[in-house]
Amino acid sequence: RGPLHGIPILVKDNIASGDAMMTSAGSLALDGVRAPKDSHVVARLRAAGAILLGKTNLSEWANFRSTRSSSGWSSRCGQVRNAYATDRTPGGSSSGSGVATARGFCAAAIGTETDGSIVVPSAMNSIVGIKPTVGLVGRSGIIPISKSQDTAGPMARSVIDAAIVLAAIAGVDPADPVTTAAKPMEFCSFIKSDGLRDKRIGVVRNYAGFHERVDAVFETALAALTDGGATVIDGLSLPSHVEIRQYELTVMLTEFKVGLNAYLVSLGERSSIRSLAALIAFNETHAERVMPYFGQEKLLQAEKTNGLDDKVYQNALAACGKLTRDNGIDRTISENHLHALVAPTTSAPWAIDLINGDNRLGGSSSPAAVAGYPSVTVPMGYVSGLPVGLSFIGDAWREGSL
Repeated sequence: RGPLHGIPILVKDNIASGDAMMTSAGSLALDGVRAPKDSHVVARLRAAGAILLGKTNLSEWANFRSTRSSSGWSSRCGQVRNAYATDRTPGGSSSGSGVATARGFCAAAIGTETDGSIVVPSAMNSIVGIKPTVGLVGRSGIIPISKSQDTAGPMARSVIDAAIVLAAIAGVDPADPVTTAAKPMEFCSFIKSDGLRDKRIGVVRNYAGFHERVDAVFETALAALTDGGATVIDGLSLPSHVEIRQYELTVMLTEFKVGLNAYLVSLGERSSIRSLAALIAFNETHAERVMPYFGQEKLLQAEKTNGLDDKVYQNALAACGKLTRDNGIDRTISENHLHALVAPTTSAPWAIDLINGDNRLGGSSSPAAVAGYPSVTVPMGYVSGLPVGLSFIGDAWREGSL
């Protein structure tokens, strides 16, 4: 019936399926809520012959609830645990998708990313994750955070498996105007044993250096790139996470309120929660179950935003594009004649801490995520048995070459 005929796939629980399965984003506020129809991604999976085994747990609201959240925790399903060490974080927000794939519960899974939510759990569970160009994969039926940055993508145990799934889900979504430029292709045709030969790879040094043992694994990976025939151009930098984040957060908070309100209204009588304000009130009423460890600071911040016509939002959106595209990835690739950039994806998985939240040391997801550009993480090695990943980052529509 198709390229995924009979292949068992799991999807993240913020991706709608018009069947008996819930679509809850891990929230008790949407417990029992079933979507009216398949999301575009699920429809394409079914058309390709895939068997949807179930939904995977995630960081609640795709980790857009609290400033002290624990990745992989949701009020509906509890804490996801790393595939390699159960006292360690799985990374987020596509936590269950990463662990299920690493553990062999499925052939592959679908995650979503706004900033890091595919590549981080993939790296922390030693699998491959592809964060596509925004616009390659349709987003209708996916509970939104940011229309500027949201995308779904495959998580698998090998690059070729991820490429097969990406080819199945990529394409124009009539309900998502950003996909009009999407050009479906056979991504597997790009995979070659000598794919690094004569390629110029830039090393983004300011997105490394957060842990000496991760750096040691990174140096081994850079040597492997050279051994594979690549020319490695070292000492490059991109605008820092701190520079980007001040604008990115304004964009996400504003777009989250607009997008979530529209999604909740679309559920109609299927859900009693019809707005972000109603969600906040539900969480406060059920605080003992919903917020036993951390709060809903980001939801409260989002509710205070003033919509897409707000000049503060529009200026922040423009700043994001300038930092990550014009003065970031585009300029660095062009000036150095590069095929890709590389950096460590994230730190080794930290110990789960439900009270203090995630103990992030560093990572490289932000430039590609905010630009809406593709990134691919592959297993890079291990630090005391804990996985770390290597990210390949490119400009728009470069999934194949990455």
